[in-house]
Amino acid sequence: MKIIRYFLEFILVIFFFLVFKIIGLKLSSDLGEIIGKYFGPLFRKRTIAKKNILIAFPNFNEKSINEMIERMWKNIGRIFGEYIHVNKFSIIDNNKKKIVFTNRNNMEILKKNNKPIVFFSGHFANFELMAKCLQELGFDIGAIYRPLNNIFLNPIMEFIRKKYICPIQIEKGSNGTKKLIKHISNNNPLALMVDQRLSSSIRVPFFDQPATTTITPAQLTIKYDALLVPVFLKRLEKTNFEFFIEEPLITNRTNDYDKDIFNITQIMNIKIEEFIKRDPAHWLWSHDRWK
Repeated sequence: MKIIRYFLEFILVIFFFLVFKIIGLKLSSDLGEIIGKYFGPLFRKRTIAKKNILIAFPNFNEKSINEMIERMWKNIGRIFGEYIHVNKFSIIDNNKKKIVFTNRNNMEILKKNNKPIVFFSGHFANFELMAKCLQELGFDIGAIYRPLNNIFLNPIMEFIRKKYICPIQIEKGSNGTKKLIKHISNNNPLALMVDQRLSSSIRVPFFDQPATTTITPAQLTIKYDALLVPVFLKRLEKTNFEFFIEEPLITNRTNDYDKDIFNITQIMNIKIEEFIKRDPAHWLWSHDRWK
């Protein structure tokens, strides 16, 4: 039964991708917003998003919560509409849909250092564009990703990511571990999302509530003396974005490995909280983060 559902989802997504390809980026993003607004809530329980928002923003009233959930689904819809047009965005090419990038000083400092870099972020705005921005700025990143459960759709998404976002895609879990280690051992940067529950995780405060959080960035930071660098993408309006590279996190070490893992992971969560507060309606509230 699950195979049938996956196949039907695949047919539906391919149909919309063809429509989006025909009508162009702007109309695709606008149509995607409509699809997200009216059909997104059918795929995820509203109660999860509402519970999550109240954990992060306990003073929000019902109206504010409903508005945020609607804006979240509109953004997710826009991501869907923009996906097939990801090659039309650029942080360096003025002939494409330009992504604004202002803090170039941080980029230059990172390029002059001789340490591996672990870029991290969360599911903000059109999060797929962050890896593309880093790649275009000259960072030969390996992007760590979680394969889709849909076995029909996943190869299509992987093809788009490798061709138009960044060529080095590293699957999460045991299948990608060797590739990940080889990549960072050669002093190459990695990029990953840290705002969802994963394996190799511990419970760390997130908006003052324990949340299962990946320890992979902390492990890599300690083992390879890597810099842990937050990056963030903000949707300014419709298909306009601004990309940020923050300064590396200050990660003080002790002789207690477990304590260091916890502290580094907590610092990382605090930074994700900060990003969410900057633009809360464009974060993925529908994921059961505090399960």
